[in-house]
Amino acid sequence: MKYSAFENFVSKSRLERYLVSCGYSQEKAMMLYGANLRVSKAFYPVLNLFEIFLRNGIDDKLGIYFSDSEWIINQKVGFMNDASLGPKFWLKTQVHKAQTDLRAKGMKGKILAEQSFGFWTCLFEPKHYKLLEGYVIHCFPNKPSAVNRNYLALTLKEIREFRNRIYHNEAICFNEMNIDFKHAKHIQNGLYDLLKWMNPDLSDFVNQFDNIEKEIEDALRI
Repeated sequence: MKYSAFENFVSKSRLERYLVSCGYSQEKAMMLYGANLRVSKAFYPVLNLFEIFLRNGIDDKLGIYFSDSEWIINQKVGFMNDASLGPKFWLKTQVHKAQTDLRAKGMKGKILAEQSFGFWTCLFEPKHYKLLEGYVIHCFPNKPSAVNRNYLALTLKEIREFRNRIYHNEAICFNEMNIDFKHAKHIQNGLYDLLKWMNPDLSDFVNQFDNIEKEIEDALRI
């Protein structure tokens, strides 16, 4: 495809950083755009599996904490309804929305799976964490003793923001106007740390589907 046609479909503003970082070589800019997509694609299975493991790990621990396997529904009138979380009561609203959507589709269950990644990560934020008496930290039984709620919350926030960039087709290959995958590799390392702290076998399992390093190496050859 000619660059002019490519630019027409992708947009001039979106391609500007690629052009600048490639010394205004249109050919290299197109190659880098493709490389960014391939690195982003390589993150999909890792992010997807991490989200599943985190969600189910939290569900397991809170099921124990509340002695209730249906805590996510029943806690709409429990900690999700605490006055400190008002006036929007975001968690409760998200669960209610999932129930409404599933009923409209004639489906049952799947309330857990319907929740966003942000639903799970916000449980490590101060207000929710305090209401849960910090019990969600038990999702990471193998974490170093120095790792606390704040560290976990910041790491999860970084992962969530990076995930959202990928899912919204934003570039992950730049530091300002320079080609740079250091942040992507930082996120990859953070993901594997958390996986190991949940269960070392999880990181080994995820690694089977991880070709991030190879895609980054290929991208840096442009």
